[in-house]
Order: sequence, then C-alpha cells, then structure tokens
Amino acid sequence: MPNVAAEKLETIARALLEGAGTPPADAALIARLSIAANLAGHDSHGIMLIPTYIDRVKKGHIVPDAPWQIVQETPTTTVVDGHWGFGYVVTERAMRHTIAKAKTQNVAATTVFRQGHIGRLASYPLMAAEEGMIAMITADSGRSPKHVAPFGGAQARLGTNPICFAVPSDLEGPLFFDMATSAAAAGKIGVAIARGKEVPSGWLIDAEGRPTNDPAQLRKGGALLPLGGAEGYKGYGLAAMVEIFSGLLTGLGFGVEPTGRHNDGCFIAVFNVAAFRDLGVFKREVTEFAAYLKATPPAAGFERVYYPGEVEFEREKERRAGGIAIEESTWEGLRKLASELGVAERAGI
Repeated sequence: MPNVAAEKLETIARALLEGAGTPPADAALIARLSIAANLAGHDSHGIMLIPTYIDRVKKGHIVPDAPWQIVQETPTTTVVDGHWGFGYVVTERAMRHTIAKAKTQNVAATTVFRQGHIGRLASYPLMAAEEGMIAMITADSGRSPKHVAPFGGAQARLGTNPICFAVPSDLEGPLFFDMATSAAAAGKIGVAIARGKEVPSGWLIDAEGRPTNDPAQLRKGGALLPLGGAEGYKGYGLAAMVEIFSGLLTGLGFGVEPTGRHNDGCFIAVFNVAAFRDLGVFKREVTEFAAYLKATPPAAGFERVYYPGEVEFEREKERRAGGIAIEESTWEGLRKLASELGVAERAGI
C-alpha cells in the first residue's frame, strides 16, 4: 500500500472535488475533514469516500453549492434545510450557528435534514469543545438503504446511527467519544473488502441471518449487528433513539425509500460550560479525571488505559509524521477518477 502524506491527500481530494464542480472553499473544507478521519485512524471515513461523493454528485444525489436555509428558528433552536448539499459543508455551518446561539443563550439545539453524508461525527462537536462548550451530535441516513439489524432480527432495519460527544479540557489532545451504535461502521466493511480481510466475529450476519466473517455478505443482503454482542439490545436501543432524534425529529422518517438517495439528518446540542461551572475549573477537573482514568492498572492483555479520544490523538501524531497507508484499490480508483475529471496534474497523482 502506498504511504501518502496527509497534505498530499488533501490536495488530491480538493482537486477531485473541484473537478466535479464543488466550489473551492467547500472542497477545501470537505478535504480537510475527510483526511482528518484518515489521520485519526478512521480510514472508512477518509479519502476512500471521495469517489463515492463524486458519484453522488453525478447522479444528482448531492448538489454542490446548494443553499443553506433556516426554515424554523427560536432563540435556542434552529431547523436547517441543506437542500442536498455536501453534508460536511451543511453541518459545519450548522454547528457554527449553534455555537453562536449557545454563547448568548447558554444552551442551543439544531436539526438538519436534506444533506449528503457528513463523515466522521467528531469533527463537529470538537468545534464546540474548542470554544469552551460541551457538544453532542447524532446522525441517521434517513430513508436511504439500511445496514443494521435490530437485536434478534435477521434483516437490516436501521442505519449505523452514530453518536458523538466532545468536552473541553486542558489535555494535550481532545477528550471526545464518537461511535456507531452498530458493532462497526458500514465503512469499515468497505475497508475490509478493499484490504481483502475478514471481519471479526459478531459484526455481521448473512442474508439468512447466520453469523459470518465475510465482509462481502453485507452487499448480498446481510446486515451489521447492533453494538453489544450478547447484550446487543443496548446498542439496538441507542440506535432507535438516534433514529428518533435524527430521523423522526428532523422529519426524514424511517424505513427505506425506493430512490435510495442518501440523506443524512442530524441533531446537534451545545451547552455553554460557563453557565454551569467556571470554565477554567471545569477544564482542569476534566483533565484530572482523565489522568485518574489513565492511572488505572492495566488488565491482563492490555498495556495501558486511555482516556476517550486519546487513541485517535496519538494515531494522528504518528500519521502526520509517517504518512497514511492507502489501499492499492483505493489509490488506483483515485488515479482513475483524477484522469476522468481532467485534474490528474493538479492532484499530482
């Protein structure tokens, strides 16, 4: 697999997106947030998704430079219609708007509908944490095709329905928690296929509802399992709540629409820490709490205890220094797309 610098991958992503008609500022934002996922070790949400987004642009499922519209608003709440714009662009602006409200109202919430895939969730709550606020976000793919079976079920009925929280602190790296409510994100199945690897037991069932380690079974009528293994009812319950916040509260609905158009809906909430505690004291105590957790003696088979978000922070440092490994199939797909769009020279690929 080629090992590529993050800056190079951003250049490639920007060139491809601009070649598909994305405004330069939007392309730069999407590229930055996509490669941030690679840097954090979440390759399923990184450069490998850029061709998928461009394919959706070609099909009219994503509309570059779409209007960003507030359709309902109060001093503390906002409803945003993304008009099928790039999810990264729509949600980043929605988070900035929600942070601004929380600065004056202390608590603010926003729902967003009709937008493309928003990528790695952590990108957005981390914006609020940098402003001294706690933030959360949930996301759901509306009525687009589903990948996750309810606990005890043999057929997909839910999205991977991720949820993320971020908290301000004085730590060197941010403290945050970002997870799918399924055993794994659907994108990780794509990574396994690209790398020719099986997936761990407990991730998938095939079209007959039987456990499988073959990632290709997901595209043959199989389904991801909810988070929790034998206690998968916990992940299932979380997934249902995320769907209610991000699908029903946004108005996207549930189930599957025949068009198959991907439609990320999300719910955002931001809390101004200073309205509850002195911000400096809170950040210090969060830092002390993280140190307390890290001081736990490791169990058998483990070298150390991390605070939430620390693994991603360390991986980012490693990958900024040593580059990001890209699958041969992904790399060749990027080269081919760059040639098709006439941006190979600008992308340097």
